[in-house]
Amino acid sequence: MSIVVLAGGLSPERDVSLSSGAKIAAALQARGHRVCLVDLFFGVERLPADPLSLFSATKQPAAPAIGTAAPDLAAVRASRGSGLSTAIGNGVLELCRAADITFLALHGGDGENGRLQALFDLLDIRYTGSGSLGCAVAMHKWVARQLLCGAGIPVPRGALLREGETESGIPLPCVVKPCCGGSSIGIAIVRTDAEYRSALEQAFRYEREVLVEEYIAGRELSAGVLDGRALPLIEIIPRGEFYDYAHKYQAGWTEEITPARLDAATTARIQTLAERACTALGLAVYARVDFLLAPDGQPYCLEANTLPGMTPTSLLPQEAAADGIDYPALCDCIVRLSEGKAGA
Repeated sequence: MSIVVLAGGLSPERDVSLSSGAKIAAALQARGHRVCLVDLFFGVERLPADPLSLFSATKQPAAPAIGTAAPDLAAVRASRGSGLSTAIGNGVLELCRAADITFLALHGGDGENGRLQALFDLLDIRYTGSGSLGCAVAMHKWVARQLLCGAGIPVPRGALLREGETESGIPLPCVVKPCCGGSSIGIAIVRTDAEYRSALEQAFRYEREVLVEEYIAGRELSAGVLDGRALPLIEIIPRGEFYDYAHKYQAGWTEEITPARLDAATTARIQTLAERACTALGLAVYARVDFLLAPDGQPYCLEANTLPGMTPTSLLPQEAAADGIDYPALCDCIVRLSEGKAGA
């Protein structure tokens, strides 16, 4: 197959996406596909008359390193120079239309919030993962919470704040996070009023809506879901206060145990909750659902990720490996499942 791997873009998770994209492109090429790795924002300098001539059999570049902080998006925008003012670079849509399918290696922003998926639906471009509605719903943490609660899936107590609002009704300690963010960017655990005010200011720099949740001191767990079936759970033990951006992507900063050291009943319960969460949110093909397990044994669903990380340190590939699915096979499986999804 001829496959565009679409990465980068203008999300705060841009660097994570570029790392995922490079690794996915190499894996798909190893499975015999013709691959074109493209940055959503930069596109291609010149689009040839035959776009398929860009689909190369040459070795893909190594996955770039991810820093300890999110990228400077103003600098990224400026580096493209004058000309296009859109979030989609030159030739991107033409390449995607020429391909058999586009593998979305994007994380956060327009690549994961359903907007790009909706555009692709209108243009009849095939792509991997969930459709536009599922992506939009899952990305908005407050909306997702309402659907999860309606499906009987426990979530931490929370409140939505909009710009100018400060009172949440959630007692300290609590967690402050941008409503539609990812990779723990802009998230803070706060224990004092001063920390709370500072965390709100930081979160509102990213978005106009902020979610405040009760703080639950529990075990961090994640469940990958592939074709409606939960994979082995992974437990995340950061070498710091919590699993923030740096701990997610720096090798050795976090201990990850797969399968998680839980009894069979607790494992099965969380896996079932993960599968139900994907159904409640209308997700398809693959996703990753994150949980906290409280000391009393109660699991709480934190969020569902429709385009989970595929970097060298990401969780979903580790969960798949524990199920006997290596990285190239996982990427190929996502492509095959996406070909057959409704509307493809």
